[in-house]
Amino acid sequence: MDGRLPVAERDRRPRSVYGHGSEPDPRLSLANERTFLAWIRTALGLLAGAAAVEALDLPLADAAQTALSVVLAATALASGVAAWRGWARVESAMRDGRPLPANNAKVVVLAAVVIGAVVLAGGALLT
Repeated sequence: MDGRLPVAERDRRPRSVYGHGSEPDPRLSLANERTFLAWIRTALGLLAGAAAVEALDLPLADAAQTALSVVLAATALASGVAAWRGWARVESAMRDGRPLPANNAKVVVLAAVVIGAVVLAGGALLT
């Protein structure tokens, strides 16, 4: 063999992930994909929350309500980016036989949820 990947593997995208290493156990790749989809669901939930906070008449100052909506929307964006990066890093590590990388994005999502809960609780207590 000349060292090149078979045609089916050369056509897979993204090449930065599929263009090297050996094919891992399909169960591991599918588990990685399910994790990616879970992060996307989280991002969609955060985005829906941002839209709801902006649309509803909450007992918050307008600036606080808008800020909370922006924080939730920004966290949704960060979750989507983290989902993609996490999937690609894990898939590449599995293909190269390296240890799986840590996922630190969960701290960002946790912080956004805590901030949202504190702002909503504070607004409810002040009314």
